[in-house]
Amino acid sequence: MSEEMLADPSVTIVTGASGWFGRAYLDALARGRTDGVGPVARTGPVRALVAHPAEVPDVLEVHPGAEVHVGDVTDADVLRRLFDDASGASLVHAAGVIHARRVADFERVNHEGTRHVIEAASRAGVRRLVHLSSNSPFGTNALVHDEFRQDEPYQPYLGYGQSKMRAEIAVREAHRAGTLETAVVRPPWFYGPWQPERQTTFFTLVRRGRFPLVGSGEQRRSMAYVDNLVQGVALAERHPAAAGRAFWIADERPYPMREVVETVKRALRDEGLEVSERQVRLPALASEVAERVDRVLQGRGMYHQEMHVMGEMGKTIACDVSASIEQLGYRPEFSLYEGMRRAVAWCRGRGIAL
Repeated sequence: MSEEMLADPSVTIVTGASGWFGRAYLDALARGRTDGVGPVARTGPVRALVAHPAEVPDVLEVHPGAEVHVGDVTDADVLRRLFDDASGASLVHAAGVIHARRVADFERVNHEGTRHVIEAASRAGVRRLVHLSSNSPFGTNALVHDEFRQDEPYQPYLGYGQSKMRAEIAVREAHRAGTLETAVVRPPWFYGPWQPERQTTFFTLVRRGRFPLVGSGEQRRSMAYVDNLVQGVALAERHPAAAGRAFWIADERPYPMREVVETVKRALRDEGLEVSERQVRLPALASEVAERVDRVLQGRGMYHQEMHVMGEMGKTIACDVSASIEQLGYRPEFSLYEGMRRAVAWCRGRGIAL
């Protein structure tokens, strides 16, 4: 790479540290994983923010040296302590809610929480904030072969998409105003170690032949193995070209949903698990009906996770990572089969039943 990377920050701060990405990132910091940007490990201290005391052991398991703070991302006192003496820090803002109890929780945590973090980081003199956004501010692709571009216009998908769009706008406005240097990373559906229960349920449904393939199965999904995402975030933290910009970080290409299901089945079999030959198929209309119900429920302030997921299942959600490759030097190291097999092996190694 022609541009020199930023030096190690004085402090590395990670919000949402007990989540799927948060733990993967802290694990990379602790292990000193290397990639295209040099060591992810840091010589300076690492601080982590979690929402509940019960999540502290999850963080210390992957990074025993982390200084763990507990509290709500909208709590000014919590953020004041988190950012105390943090001038020159690097901040990875991964805190957020994906599947909420109520639609209002999306706005409170994802948007308002991000605004509070921006304000606290600005006051503290943080060097750069890297914000983990989503594909949801951009909705779904109109055609099966479409892909979201780096400069895609916003078309948010329901409550979560609205909240993540507002959060991303707030982050980018802070950079334009000169109050805080920022970068945005937009990951789609990611997979790999440290996965939550919902991803384990996905594996179980696939293994038992109960995961529904909607329509032809040709609708495509961009996906990101967590180590690919870790690399992308590390680049966004330290590459000069990332400042003030937003980048899609995903595997090298989108996958048809039928390929995703077939690949998970192969990974499960190759890890010694018995996999059903059965494949449930649903008409595209089933996903369309689920989306309509989801819209009605969210219009009334209610959120139903299974209905929401089914509403998206018939759609293409694909992005183009070429700008990340060309401008940041991003190199997605892992493809779907290898990543899924590693995820299955991680589950089995921890005694998680699939």
